[in-house]
Amino acid sequence: MQAESAPAQGAVPMEWFTSSDYWLSRLVFQRGLAAIYLIAFLVAARQGRALLGERGLTPVPRFLDRVPFRRSPSLFQLHYSDRFFACCAWLGAALSAALLAGAADRAPLAVAMVAWLVLWLLYLSIVNVGQVWYGFGWESLLLESGFLAVFLGNEHTAPPVLILWLTRWLLFRVEFGAGLIKIRGDRCWRDLTCLYYHHETQPMPGPLSWYFHHLPKPLHRVEVAANHVAQLIVPVLLFTPQPVASVAAGIVVVTQLWLVASGNFAWLNWLTILLALPAVDGRRAAEVLGLPGPPHLAAPPVWYEAVVLAATALVLVLSYWPARNLLSGRQLMNFSFNPVHLVNTYGAFGSVNRSRQEVVIQGTDEAVLTPDTVWQDYEFRGKPGDVRRLPRQYAPYHLRLDWMMWFAGLSPGYAGSWFTPLIGKLLVNDRATVKLLRTNPFPGVPPTHLRARLYLYRFTTRAERRATGAWWHRTLLSEFLPPVRLEDHGSSRA
Repeated sequence: MQAESAPAQGAVPMEWFTSSDYWLSRLVFQRGLAAIYLIAFLVAARQGRALLGERGLTPVPRFLDRVPFRRSPSLFQLHYSDRFFACCAWLGAALSAALLAGAADRAPLAVAMVAWLVLWLLYLSIVNVGQVWYGFGWESLLLESGFLAVFLGNEHTAPPVLILWLTRWLLFRVEFGAGLIKIRGDRCWRDLTCLYYHHETQPMPGPLSWYFHHLPKPLHRVEVAANHVAQLIVPVLLFTPQPVASVAAGIVVVTQLWLVASGNFAWLNWLTILLALPAVDGRRAAEVLGLPGPPHLAAPPVWYEAVVLAATALVLVLSYWPARNLLSGRQLMNFSFNPVHLVNTYGAFGSVNRSRQEVVIQGTDEAVLTPDTVWQDYEFRGKPGDVRRLPRQYAPYHLRLDWMMWFAGLSPGYAGSWFTPLIGKLLVNDRATVKLLRTNPFPGVPPTHLRARLYLYRFTTRAERRATGAWWHRTLLSEFLPPVRLEDHGSSRA
């Protein structure tokens, strides 16, 4: 990267500090990141009350009573109410929408940086009280990406080279960490058979997952081998000169789009795609796309250079722990080494399930239970339920309850803090909770009893699909929760 911006009058610029070659890459990255922020804040606004509210499944006030500020810094440590939480979420959504529309490029540099910093602080505050609902790697990835965006500047100055390199370092950790955890983890990644199972057993299949699952097994092996190349070799090339780095970034984009098509992983894949863009030579991309070249970009002010250098030094110091983790035989996956989620370790699917177990919640309005009692299923928006319903595409939107229901199917221990409260909410038709579901079979009068059963789900074969029209086949495995009434649900165990 070579600085090409003209020096401002009276300034003594560091020639290497900025590069106008990456103005287009920065523009697309920041607008895309604003879009992801917008989705994340909308998720918080729409789901926060049911999951985290004062009467939610895992109430924030109860969490704050036992967790101090130093362990979980958040605005909500200073004050919490459901209304204040909603105000923060909607404020974040509004600010994200403004940045998506280009407000940062119309504002002075300092104002733009403050806007990005406010977004980061608001989302950090939500994540740090989010408990199990915000325990996913893409939360930390969004926060780390958002922190770097604070220092990328706007159209008033050329992109700073140091921050561009830090975005590559972040992308490297995401991809290389995911590659290492696979090679070190499940044997099926080494013998190239993991995709025999993954499309069927992933947390939330998409509308094409059934078709991906039925691809020929030799092609599945090719997919796994290609994944190893994309995650263990290509990330190293991000640090090479152009145009090789741009090609490497392009490979990352293509592989992530493949994952977008095959499943639902919230904004993980889209954010990884965005992180690849700062490695693309924007000047050459503009030429290929027939776009105008970079505008005249002034040399950065001295205070901005100092802030960028300080941020870079902070990231380099904090990089010790994730770098050591990459070299460790006991590699951690999706772990934050500090309470502000900066310079984290990432990874995905170190192990792959061979079968899919789903918890199905059922209710009845009959006063007395008999062997002939009719039970009706509660349907969730994204997780498998009705065997004839085609899985939907929700990503980059994140269905947090649906994801945790997948974990509950793996082990009741994952549901210990929230499943019993969920049953209690459904027994009274709690409005906020019911809104998280696709269908409520008792919209008028609440059910008299609820139960939960554990089923084995598998994709139908092509022949079964033609004969029945079903996408899934399910077999009852066991009882997950025995029938309970409102009077006694509090003593039940998930």
